[in-house]
Amino acid sequence: MPSRARLDEFIAVVVSGDHAGAIERYYTEDASMQENEAPPRVGRDGLVARERSVLAQMTDVYSEAVSSVVEGDRVAIQWIFKLTDKSGKVRRREEVALQQWRGDRIFRERFFYDPTAPE
Repeated sequence: MPSRARLDEFIAVVVSGDHAGAIERYYTEDASMQENEAPPRVGRDGLVARERSVLAQMTDVYSEAVSSVVEGDRVAIQWIFKLTDKSGKVRRREEVALQQWRGDRIFRERFFYDPTAPE
């Protein structure tokens, strides 16, 4: 079960822009991530590689945690992301991440957002 301080550390790393580093340091080796209803991606190394691949396509990433809740080993975070790709196009996404922690690391994470929302 994460402490509030541990969750705040995780959020600070993401907000700093170190998304791949956050996965490396705060997720279990067998962690999974799932986008809405898509099949989950499993395995920390693959999650880190995918995150680095996405970030390599961007010139700027803005991340803001609007709110977060810790309830035992369950966490909910409301995020706002603004991603600027190399062509200068900015995409804004507001999402809720529901996490299940195992000790002080994230074991499962599922993202909920509207994929049809205007950018």
